[in-house]
Amino acid sequence: MSTPTQTPHDAHGAEVSTGEALLVEPSRLSPTRRAITTVLRSRELSIFLVLVAVVVLATTKNNSFLFSSDGWRNFLLNPSILVLLAVGQGVVIITRNVDLSVGSVMALTAYLTGRLFIDHPGLPIIAVVAACLLLGAVLGLVNGLLVAYGKVPALVITLGTLYIYRGIMLTWAGSDRINAGDLPREFLRLGTRSVLGVPMLTIIAVLVLAAVGYYLHTARGGRELYAIGSDPDAAVLYGLPVRRRLLAAFVLSGALAGLAGALYTARYGTVSSSVGSGIELQAVAAAVIGGIAIFGGSGTVWGAAIGAFLLVTINRALPSLGIEDFWQRAVVGALILGAIVLDRVLAARQARKLAESRDR
Repeated sequence: MSTPTQTPHDAHGAEVSTGEALLVEPSRLSPTRRAITTVLRSRELSIFLVLVAVVVLATTKNNSFLFSSDGWRNFLLNPSILVLLAVGQGVVIITRNVDLSVGSVMALTAYLTGRLFIDHPGLPIIAVVAACLLLGAVLGLVNGLLVAYGKVPALVITLGTLYIYRGIMLTWAGSDRINAGDLPREFLRLGTRSVLGVPMLTIIAVLVLAAVGYYLHTARGGRELYAIGSDPDAAVLYGLPVRRRLLAAFVLSGALAGLAGALYTARYGTVSSSVGSGIELQAVAAAVIGGIAIFGGSGTVWGAAIGAFLLVTINRALPSLGIEDFWQRAVVGALILGAIVLDRVLAARQARKLAESRDR
């Protein structure tokens, strides 16, 4: 009596071909081997190794680059604001969109932070931070509504709101400048305080990173964001709440930009109308270099955070190596181009392997 043949299924319960089953079967037999293989093949590991190489090279030339109290502190503290922006940007890019307005949102909330402390002395710090989060979320919601319901490309929408929000900032702030003397000492200490040698701003950034990363990889809503980015039309046909997920992605990006604005004020103590100019491109670069596909559907916010650390570390390390400013920018540009080319190569290779497995 023959044993009935069972159709193989993937981790999500979907049927797969025999060839695809052969590709995934060994990972089922050995969870440890599967974990090691995943790590070794991850883009995040590659970017992390590049980061380590940059740090080692810079430390070799200048021992105080890392092995000093200020060196270690700056290594952890300087990327913290960019990490927040890169995490929000990464979520939006995963959905095959982009948010170019985060720098202007950050500027508005940074100035809002100073105005609240000046106009309302004694206002609790948590209330000010909450106001910044709320304003950022509202501005992100505007982007999301225009993209999800207006069906206008996010690149166009957020490029427009970048200038609109920046114009509001210039009109509101004018030539005014927020100075450290206008802010409570307790709030300023938030930007300098450390816990066990780790700056408080870095701890906040890591907590946000962990929460968003956990949601993306465990919650149904997080997985749906990847599905939308992989194939928006198929996601609509499948019945996924595409508009609602897009709104959530842009709201999250705006809220994190709002938080970044508040922390920027705590970190530097001064706010002018030029705050955040150009940082939106750094956030996009960090996400792309960190392995998030610019065409959506793949990557992790962990990689985006590593990309943010790499960008900031490169900008700090290359001058100490005597490299001119032009080549510093060229290195960043080369990393971005390399990441995009690698994405296309990996996507083509994966498509070829799946086609070959189905032909067997």
